[in-house]
Amino acid sequence: MPSPFTEEHIHFRKTVRSFAEKELAPHIEEWERDELFPNWVFKRAGELGILGAHYPEAVGGSGGDFWFAVAKSEELTACRMAGVTMGLLVQADMATPVINDLGTPEQKAEFLTPAIRGEKIAALGVTEPDAGSDVSAIRTWARKDGDDYIVNGSKTYITNGTRADFVTLLVKTNPDAGAHGCSFIVVPTATKGFGVSKKLKKIGNHSSDTAELHFEDMRVPKRYLLGDENLGFMYLMQNFQSERIIGCTSAVAGVDRMLGDAVRYGRDRVVFGKPIIKREYWQQKFVDLYAKLEAGRALSYKGAESYNDDKYVRKEAVSMETVRIISMAKIFIGEAMTEISDQCLQFHGGAGYIEEFDVARAWRDQRLFRIGGGTTETLRYYVAKIMGF
Repeated sequence: MPSPFTEEHIHFRKTVRSFAEKELAPHIEEWERDELFPNWVFKRAGELGILGAHYPEAVGGSGGDFWFAVAKSEELTACRMAGVTMGLLVQADMATPVINDLGTPEQKAEFLTPAIRGEKIAALGVTEPDAGSDVSAIRTWARKDGDDYIVNGSKTYITNGTRADFVTLLVKTNPDAGAHGCSFIVVPTATKGFGVSKKLKKIGNHSSDTAELHFEDMRVPKRYLLGDENLGFMYLMQNFQSERIIGCTSAVAGVDRMLGDAVRYGRDRVVFGKPIIKREYWQQKFVDLYAKLEAGRALSYKGAESYNDDKYVRKEAVSMETVRIISMAKIFIGEAMTEISDQCLQFHGGAGYIEEFDVARAWRDQRLFRIGGGTTETLRYYVAKIMGF
């Protein structure tokens, strides 16, 4: 396909890459050790226009199309900390799109605009201890009480959860209606009854905070309802598509860096008298890995093109064909990325198992992609239903 990127996209790429390489990457050791990156990262990203490039100017964005979000997701990987990348992508592409799509002018002014500026930190609250990929099984519920909702329940695996200023929260407003009883509300974390149960320790993505949240008789004004009551599941399925395709483009870019690092290592690492990259076995292996990388990029771009056409050109709801493409992209890229990262670590030999090498961190960080945003197995189930199997 012809390149979707214009001169404006390319200029934006340079801004994001410079930010990632010069302002973020030098802090790898510190932030990975502390298992947290500082809040100034959000503020600085907002100042540079990174968080809002694909949002309308009316809410503080730059008015660009979805390809700006794709460029951002690819270039942020230059910081070489998947946790930082994920925290920023949750802010810009996962917790806030539903506010842009459904929010009132007052809701956008209170939450979306300051999030785009990096002045408020956002989190998305969907997953629960007993409801992951089966979102309709959530138990956090909100009952009406005058002009408020009273919310009780819990959420888990929430990125930015320990320091978010607000959470875009999915709740049950009709507990007996399954998927048809869910609603989205925006919850300021200063609300009485909101609590962080604990910060979760993870295998990878160490530089980001991931939390378990709880809500006890939390009173949230009805004016914070997003869209219509009981249509939250439909809104979430739409919102998932941008999350998944941005995850895909970020993952492909990260794997591309891993392969480049491995090839450079292979030119310098001499084994039995010649560089290891000159061994025929590894040459053939890397050709196959690069072929899978390019296939993954092409599939992710096809999904991004379809999503951009739906949301930014036709300005309609995401079609089932777009959902199918994006889901297939996530399935393919998740499995290909796992294979590529494992082969890159193997290529490094013992050095690949040492923390000081980037490949060790990248290897463990990538494993989340086949789980977060819908497991590979769940997405296969969805695609099969779409295709009528």
